[in-house]
Amino acid sequence: MALKVLSALDTAKTQFYHFKAIMIAGMGLFTDAYDFFCIPPIMRLIELLYYNKESRSKKYVIPSLVATALVGAAIGQLVFGRLGDRIGRRRVYGLALMIMLLSSIGCGFSICTTRSCVLVSLGFFRFILGIGIGGDYPLSATIMSEFANKRTRGAFIAAVFSMQGFGILASSIVTIVVCAIFNNHVSSKDPTPKEADIAWRLILMLGAIPAGLTFYWRMLMPETARYTALVEQNIVQAAMDMEKVLELPMSEISEDMLLPPSPPPYPLLSKKFFRRHGRDLFSCSLSWFLLDIVFYSNNLFQSQIYKHHLAHKVEMNAYDHAIEVAKFQAIIAICSTIPGYWFTVYFIDRIGRVKIQMMGFFFMALVYFAIGISYDIYWEHHPKNKGFLVLYGLTFFFANFGPNTTTFIVPAELFPARFRSTCHGISGAIGKVGAIIGSVGFFWASNGGEENRYPNAVGITVSFIILAVVCLLGMMVTFFFTRETMGRSLEENENEYDD
Repeated sequence: MALKVLSALDTAKTQFYHFKAIMIAGMGLFTDAYDFFCIPPIMRLIELLYYNKESRSKKYVIPSLVATALVGAAIGQLVFGRLGDRIGRRRVYGLALMIMLLSSIGCGFSICTTRSCVLVSLGFFRFILGIGIGGDYPLSATIMSEFANKRTRGAFIAAVFSMQGFGILASSIVTIVVCAIFNNHVSSKDPTPKEADIAWRLILMLGAIPAGLTFYWRMLMPETARYTALVEQNIVQAAMDMEKVLELPMSEISEDMLLPPSPPPYPLLSKKFFRRHGRDLFSCSLSWFLLDIVFYSNNLFQSQIYKHHLAHKVEMNAYDHAIEVAKFQAIIAICSTIPGYWFTVYFIDRIGRVKIQMMGFFFMALVYFAIGISYDIYWEHHPKNKGFLVLYGLTFFFANFGPNTTTFIVPAELFPARFRSTCHGISGAIGKVGAIIGSVGFFWASNGGEENRYPNAVGITVSFIILAVVCLLGMMVTFFFTRETMGRSLEENENEYDD
């Protein structure tokens, strides 16, 4: 029999506190996206400042910095996911945000101005930043899922995740504004003004502002009722916390009689755990792994598009190059990324997680086949064709109206409260392994023809076709292994395989 306080949460009407929780949790994802996606334009500044035309050295810079942050994110997801279940979501939620805030500032204060020193220092702070970003994922998803009602839970979690789209757009706007201000005060025609070394640092440090603005509100959030009642076994405290949140009288959410304590739980990763939840953990982890291979390699393919579709004026300095990259990212965010997120918000509680995830993988595969098979035949010989940009934008739309959002949502709904953030962290960490493969492996694999930078690379055509096959694998994993969670309470989902 469900506890009254949990039943009240499941049937609660949408109210102000739900939107407040979306904003508080969502600003963490906003900051995540800002910090990850400000790197492409910043790397244009760093390449021109510290490498110029030394392609032999700079070929390692972008994938190395991206991979450093992703390794930190994987560690953060595992550590903070486990801490969220061991000592409470609220207690470590602010810590993850504080790490993000301080490391964003640290990235800007990367020590000294010599090439090796700057990159080592920046890499260190990006790693710490990754830990904070990784920690935010399982905590934000779990907290929102445990506060939401079962009718609109998917939309609420998707709305939190959709803040990434606005973070991407904000990183582009900030980059454009900062570089434009610096560019207006350039006194010489030097293609790499020395002030650009200040500009990229400022862009990184500005990412700390949204994190700082929400820290106070995170500290005021109560612990989720599901953690307090089901993990800490303090049903009275859970009812007291939710009385303030739901604006319901205590008599409606407190128990009439003292309930007996739950039986001793089976431990994480035990035989009983795998018998009940092994399939769910496998499907969530593998789907996220396959998705991130595709999603992160897709972002790094942008360098192929920059060559043909960005403005190339006769005289362009470092600021101009960064502004053009940021403009392109903003266009993709406005036309593809943000609409994809909000299509998911609207449809996820109408057609379900599994159908959206399968559909997203399927259409991404179609687009990658369309680009890859015809790349050498047509697209390479018609580089200015806008059709390529439309197809490229569709990959982002169907990633976000598809597996990029659903892989964040489903792990927060399938597992018992005492394992929920841990299993979300495990799924996300395995996903980040896929992200490292996508961001580093496919970056090198697809660049064989670019200035002969990687002679053994397979090239863009084969890379796109491989990504299409990965998407088809993701669709099959979803079809055969992923359970639908729409319209069911978290307790109904977790009890699926009870003895």
